[in-house]
Amino acid sequence: MPRTLRVLIADDQALVRGGFAMILSAQPDLTVVGEAADGAEAIRAARALDPDVVLMDIRMPEVDGIEATTAICRETRAKVLVLTTFDLDEYVYDALRAGASGFLLKDMRREELVDAVRVVAAGEALLAPTVTRRLIADVVGRGRSPGGAGADAGLTRLTARETDTLRQVARGLSNAEIAAELYVTEHTVKTHVSSVLTKLGLRDRVQAVVLAYETGLAVPGGSAPPAHS
Repeated sequence: MPRTLRVLIADDQALVRGGFAMILSAQPDLTVVGEAADGAEAIRAARALDPDVVLMDIRMPEVDGIEATTAICRETRAKVLVLTTFDLDEYVYDALRAGASGFLLKDMRREELVDAVRVVAAGEALLAPTVTRRLIADVVGRGRSPGGAGADAGLTRLTARETDTLRQVARGLSNAEIAAELYVTEHTVKTHVSSVLTKLGLRDRVQAVVLAYETGLAVPGGSAPPAHS
């Protein structure tokens, strides 16, 4: 039997928490272990309940979702999946810096929410397409790097195939899609992605996407042709 994933829901609106809990609890491999109405409560609950994934609202009273994400990612093993309203929230990049592994819009379909929890729990990163575009625009506009200056310089340490892989990651492709694009096995892609993250000092694929656009390796609205070895 597959392991049941433990989910903590943090949102200051009880109806939102209840709706998410109902959707997730209906899945045989997901269980909601707790709810939190603000960031401070979310931090305490994450410490006590040991969730696999925390659904985190950004705008909450007292301690907001950014501060809570920072603490949870630093102190627990939980992956944080940030929920944003897109039109209102201006903190997507800050949540990334805090350690969030994914971003979703609150108007997502229920199957998207369920899939997102599973993806993030598996160690992958996830961004809603509209959030990705906003994130890229913000990063390029501000000229900031999630890995710092060392990450930019680290691009020179990548092999040609690792550089190809990073470009495809920046396009939002899955490992299977990258494998088909580069004519390699999916296992090889996983190895390349892991090597890229290690060499650049990045937490996950989300930060890799940001760095690829910020450094010009990938271009908004398109991508540079791969430099095959």
